[in-house]
Amino acid sequence: MTAAGAALALGACGTQSGSGSGSDGDGDDTGSGASITWDMWAGSESDIEALEAQLAIAQEENPDLDISLQHAPWNDYFTKLTTNLASGNVACVTSMNGQRLSGYHEAFMPLGEEELATAGIDPADFTEGSLDIMSYDGELYGIPYDVAAMLVYYNKDMFADAGVPEPAAGWTFEDFDAALDGLGTDGTAFGMGMGEFQWMALPIAHAGVQPVDESGALDLTNPAFLEASEWYASIAADGHGSLPPSASDTGWGEQEYQAGNVAMAVDGTWNASSYLNNEAGFAAGMVDIPSVDGERLGLVLGSGYGISADCENPEAALQVLGSLVGEAAQDQIASSGRSYPARISSQPLYFESLDEGVQDEVQAAFEAVFTGLEGQRSTDDWAQVNESIQPNLVTVYTGQSTMTDVLEQTQSQFGD
Repeated sequence: MTAAGAALALGACGTQSGSGSGSDGDGDDTGSGASITWDMWAGSESDIEALEAQLAIAQEENPDLDISLQHAPWNDYFTKLTTNLASGNVACVTSMNGQRLSGYHEAFMPLGEEELATAGIDPADFTEGSLDIMSYDGELYGIPYDVAAMLVYYNKDMFADAGVPEPAAGWTFEDFDAALDGLGTDGTAFGMGMGEFQWMALPIAHAGVQPVDESGALDLTNPAFLEASEWYASIAADGHGSLPPSASDTGWGEQEYQAGNVAMAVDGTWNASSYLNNEAGFAAGMVDIPSVDGERLGLVLGSGYGISADCENPEAALQVLGSLVGEAAQDQIASSGRSYPARISSQPLYFESLDEGVQDEVQAAFEAVFTGLEGQRSTDDWAQVNESIQPNLVTVYTGQSTMTDVLEQTQSQFGD
């Protein structure tokens, strides 16, 4: 997830609103009178206001608890979480991005049937497959508050100017390649991705395999994934791709799209609203990731909340968790248009928050992309794996190295 997407997904330790002290809660064994701190990330005043609205809902639903909010910008969140984990000061209710759970799962209490019942949570109320977001090695460590998937965003104006038909739901990689050819080789057809899934989503779908196998082992050198990754790099080699100037341009492809400089880019559903209201003034469209022979492998992504393994009042914390992913809080997230809620009953409100002229198109794209998803598999050091790959993507796109070389080197460094 990009920093922009993380802001939309909204948890961490940092500037504190209200009182509370991480895992140290007050109150009796039943949780009555306890002080519970909720850690979350927030990058702007509007992010904080949205969190405070959810906090107010949780407080109203739990009047006998004292619930406080701590927050920090996305870039600081996990640094501070690591520090707090080392000192045993993780907040009772802690937010977690699903792609990073593998490296932090030990900080959370596993959630079984008893814990879910205490929180008043019915898994059937949530998007199919979404509990995988907050699961690791067969254990559930949290409940998602939003769900996301990767889309291909396209510039309708540039497609029209080039005389290329707009993509439609269920399109194939042959259709994608044909669109690239029709859009030309001047580097404006596609924004090359630098972020984890901004580049990896297409190779995963093209190969039909994840870069981590079902046993949880790193599998970057799977022949199908290597071939698909080389195909992705060829978008740049063939002149279709807009190339990032440096490895520091981590949001390159999506930024080029937002500016109206490229006809297509891959990004998450979390940015749908911002692209539809882009300042460049172009007509934005969105469609699901292409398929192979009618089959498309897509991953369900997102973030959620878990309970600290060291929380002194887990029952009270579970009650807060239940409220934060409850109907009222999920309705608030959906109605704001900031994020697509994990709770199924709240999802229609997300589409209603959009301009009437795009509601049907966005809903159709979301319905297509949220079909047949599977949970992302990751290794304990998945964040480090991606940090190793990302700086080398520029050299791949500019022809100074090959994708195979980069992935083989990374596999050698981090594989078993």
